[in-house]
Amino acid sequence: MNAAGDATPTFRIGGVLEVRRLGFGAMRLTGPGLWGEPADPGEARRVLERAVELGVGLIDTADSYGPHVSERLIGEALGGAGRAVIATKAGFVRPSPDRFEPCGDPAHLRRSAEESRERLRVEAIDLWQLHCIDPTRPAGLQFEAVARMLQDGLIRHAGLCNVTVAQIEAAQAHFAVATVQNRYNLIDREHEAVLDWCEAHGVGFIPWYPLASGLFAGANSPLGAVAERLNATPAQVALAWLLRRSPVMLPIPGTSHVAHLEENLAAAALALPDKAFEALDARGREAWAARCQGR
Repeated sequence: MNAAGDATPTFRIGGVLEVRRLGFGAMRLTGPGLWGEPADPGEARRVLERAVELGVGLIDTADSYGPHVSERLIGEALGGAGRAVIATKAGFVRPSPDRFEPCGDPAHLRRSAEESRERLRVEAIDLWQLHCIDPTRPAGLQFEAVARMLQDGLIRHAGLCNVTVAQIEAAQAHFAVATVQNRYNLIDREHEAVLDWCEAHGVGFIPWYPLASGLFAGANSPLGAVAERLNATPAQVALAWLLRRSPVMLPIPGTSHVAHLEENLAAAALALPDKAFEALDARGREAWAARCQGR
């Protein structure tokens, strides 16, 4: 564990693409159920423009968000400008709101990347991630499809989502895994071993659901108490904790409002004292252990 924190505010994805470690997740720039247009398309575009104005170097999306809506908005607001590293994902189909069905057919993955490239208005996708490994198809065929996209220059770097250490190592036989995107936050430690593997191998770890702090964020909660002492919000403390947890951590909190974006990004400048970091970490592990025992 990186209890002492990390003085480096940036990370190089694939050893090449340097980004600030606190990015932006564009999942919420869609309608209810991650389906259709956002309630305020103009505000969605302002969020994207403000994100790059504030120095966000990594914007994460997926072809399934909307579907296609989030990518299209990013392309319209930022496409071709090279102002940020744009990461997208594929591997799901969307039959209706709130439904995600795996599809790891190699032809589908290739076609999805080609269409994402067009919507994002880029010559090649900076970082393309396999959104899930389709359990109904051989994983090796899916990894080979990713490797071919890298070889053909359709994508520059590739990552995986929702995977185990064994699956990452299996994929490494086909292509260099640049990032891993798994669920992780202060009180959800299911993928602790994956994070440790990524840190040991210099692979970026993108935690989705980074602010699922639950009761930890309420009044008189551990996060709330630290936030009050630091004149911050509980969400900012949760993000600061993630940034201190590992130098490969790349949180991507999302929002559809500029004010909330600015509040989240301020967490990058929050100095979390050693004792606060260690106390929160211990309480988070206790909460996760209790959840596991209750299953």
